[in-house]
Amino acid sequence: MKEPDFSISVLGEPTIQMSVISEKQDVWNTSYVGDDQYVLYDIAVTNGKSEAGIDRSSLIEKAGPRGKVYFEPAKVHAGVVTCGGLCPGLNDVIRAIVMTLWYRYNAKQISGFRYGYRGFLSKFNLPVMELTPDVVTKIHRLGGTILGTSRGYGDCIEEKVDTLERLNINMLFAIGGDGTQKGALDISDEAEKRGLKIAVIGIPKTIDNDLNFVQKSFGFQTAVSRAVDAVDSAHVEAHDAINGIGIVKVMGRESGFIAAHTAMAINDVNYVLIPEVRFDLDGENGLLANLERRLEQRNHAVILVAEGAGQEYMEDSRTSDASGNIQFNDIGVYLKERIREYFKKKEIEINMKHIDPSYMIRSAPANPNDSTYCARLGAHAVHADMAGKTGMIISLIHSQFVHVPIRLAISSRKRIDPHKELWRDVTEATGQPLLLQERRKKPC
Repeated sequence: MKEPDFSISVLGEPTIQMSVISEKQDVWNTSYVGDDQYVLYDIAVTNGKSEAGIDRSSLIEKAGPRGKVYFEPAKVHAGVVTCGGLCPGLNDVIRAIVMTLWYRYNAKQISGFRYGYRGFLSKFNLPVMELTPDVVTKIHRLGGTILGTSRGYGDCIEEKVDTLERLNINMLFAIGGDGTQKGALDISDEAEKRGLKIAVIGIPKTIDNDLNFVQKSFGFQTAVSRAVDAVDSAHVEAHDAINGIGIVKVMGRESGFIAAHTAMAINDVNYVLIPEVRFDLDGENGLLANLERRLEQRNHAVILVAEGAGQEYMEDSRTSDASGNIQFNDIGVYLKERIREYFKKKEIEINMKHIDPSYMIRSAPANPNDSTYCARLGAHAVHADMAGKTGMIISLIHSQFVHVPIRLAISSRKRIDPHKELWRDVTEATGQPLLLQERRKKPC
């Protein structure tokens, strides 16, 4: 497999000393990070030896404020956009960007684009929102995004760059998932093609935690904590009924991280179903037979299912949303119907509750851990933009804030590997069979 190249693009040589534009003195000698400071991506050691190469392309540039910056603060006009679905922490990131630009760099022209990439397009006639500390000071207490959001229009590259050029915007902060970041990379490439000095920095937003080369995406911890509340309710309902069954569906189109972490956080889940691990419904070792045996032994069961699991059992609608994502069928409803049908044929009484907290989770304000994380992501994004970095995202790898090229982040989805420790820990926490499949089948 080809080694990833972590080299970061820059608009030019930073020449402006921070001491000239900031009254704050570095009395603790911690304020600045050098471009020669890196994090090693592959930290695995076998037989006392590292398998990773130490050439520049395999080292990840550390994030943080630089001693010299590229942009003069008085000439900065920053743009901020939020795209895709809602996620806890969007307002926290917006606030951090504005406060860092305003108070650390004295850059005070900041415009927010409304409703995602639509805000760049003339046909929607959406005026930009002026962002100041007064506007953003309390928004971190709110769910959603004050800028609004939408899907799609990531491919209208030329008009988006036309808008940036017309407004004299020279740095853009794109907050969103892989589709948003692909659009941000296209903007960066088009600006370079035109010879425009526009720095484009992405802040990765995916509640599913499935963006590549990102240890943890913001909003994920809040999603897990809210999902725990839903599972707790399902467990109480199931435990206190005759043959009680609780089904909770959480987000996770292609990756089951929310389901996996929720199950381990509450330890009341008996079956976790995720897109990465196929399962049978029928057969002696399928979910339904296992569920029957569980009810005989314990009188109740809780099933936690990610939205992308089990799609092969339902009719493929082949419809997509504005971002190009396939519209999945509702696996929670499908499981409820199949379980009810199975036990009705067996003439076994059950009491079943189905809970889908997805939109309650998406629209929630960030919890304290996520809020702190968002504040640091936003600040690091400003430091990178001011230094003239472009075509990159702010990421967390090995618990260090780093710069990662967008092209790497969108190269593939991050998914749970059933052969590694996370899935092992999930199955040990739930006690479910390692495979809910007939033995003749190979693990998927």
